[in-house]
Amino acid sequence: MRIKSSFFLVLVLISSLVYGQNHDKDSIYYEGLIQFTGVVVSNDSVNPVPFAHIIDLSRHSGTTSDFFGYFSFVAHKGDTIRFTSVGYKTSYFHIPDTLSGNKYSLIHVMRMDTILLDEADIYPWPNKEQFAEAFVNTKIPNDDYKRAEANLNDEAMAAYAEQIPMNGSMNFNWSMQQVQNKLYYAGQLPPNNLLNPIAWAKFIKAWKNGDFKRKEDD
Repeated sequence: MRIKSSFFLVLVLISSLVYGQNHDKDSIYYEGLIQFTGVVVSNDSVNPVPFAHIIDLSRHSGTTSDFFGYFSFVAHKGDTIRFTSVGYKTSYFHIPDTLSGNKYSLIHVMRMDTILLDEADIYPWPNKEQFAEAFVNTKIPNDDYKRAEANLNDEAMAAYAEQIPMNGSMNFNWSMQQVQNKLYYAGQLPPNNLLNPIAWAKFIKAWKNGDFKRKEDD
């Protein structure tokens, strides 16, 4: 009976010691944890930087800021945090290891970065095969005169002119011409070609010559 009581007492003591050690380890572990929150903003306008990547380099974990630049995740005291975002320079922040609380807030300012891209040539051919075919079969005028003549084709110029709207100067001239016509015929009736015998004579002559018929055939 005494042996059983002694064994039970030893078992209880061992369990207490193990629990105490684990509890001390957990206490030490949780003492280093902090809730790291903050907002990422731009240095030129103090506007939030959305979807910036915040990485804890010491623990290989992290998060992404939301649309308003806000972020929040669990980190450790003394960790190094890296901030990256497209259009901004990469920056770092070191969490102080002398914090007394378990929360830390930060307004992190990121500087804009200018990225120079290589020049890209855009061609109208989707692949090399079509480019090679066009390069071989395209007929190029021999001299500048033929090229200029093709560019100044009457039909093409007329079609382009119909598509171009009147600018401010043309609208102003047309408006002034209308005002001038009203002043010129002020106090009298404007002319009406329906009662003009000369206009009727020209019309009858053109009709007899078949001018309207030729226009219809064209």
